[in-house]
Amino acid sequence: MRKLQCPKFELGETLTAEQKNFFDKHGIIIFPNFLNRDTVKLFLSELARIEQEWLADGRDKINGVPLKFGRDEAGNKVIQRSCFLSHASQVLHEFLQDPRLQTVVDLLQPYEGRMGENEKDGLVLNNYVRTPSSQYSQMGWHTDSPRDIFLGQRIMPMLNVGIHLDDCPMENGGLRVLPGTHKQSTFRMLFGKKYFVDNNPDPREVGLDIQAGDLTVHDGRIWHRVQQSPLMG
Repeated sequence: MRKLQCPKFELGETLTAEQKNFFDKHGIIIFPNFLNRDTVKLFLSELARIEQEWLADGRDKINGVPLKFGRDEAGNKVIQRSCFLSHASQVLHEFLQDPRLQTVVDLLQPYEGRMGENEKDGLVLNNYVRTPSSQYSQMGWHTDSPRDIFLGQRIMPMLNVGIHLDDCPMENGGLRVLPGTHKQSTFRMLFGKKYFVDNNPDPREVGLDIQAGDLTVHDGRIWHRVQQSPLMG
């Protein structure tokens, strides 16, 4: 499998022509070291606090959206998919106001964009820990855009903005994408693969070497999946 060859872009006050062209061609872009290590630790602490509060309160839904649960390597119950996290943390809410994130939204041009803090599932955490009791250690092929249809809306341009809070070299699993598929037809976007059921490698896919603090952005129309880690825990 190939590795995504992405220059070491730095996100400033505006996007450069090179960054826009790279995203337009591939449908995905990486901004390394978007967060420093101290901020990563702060976010992890906040997320652990929220998880413990929600588990103690017996929460199984947030704003009507179900949480996904599993067990860690010690057998403790954990939340593997959380949503609307910025509603439970002033730190995370303030982070979503970071001007650099609005710069990222400019990748939607000529459309106007906004951070969806209060829309769909808001700020989401995916914890793809692999244990014998984990039911959320991978995710099959899908695109993000068709969800608009199930919400009774027409498909609109969108971005998936991801902040990575741990190191994940390509060999350990993680995000896989089919570069350029954001320019496919609507028919191919809807029927090109079996949504979430198919998790088989694709000869066209590329993987990413991710470090904690990296930011990835991909077009909502691009085919992507999450490869299960070969490691337990």
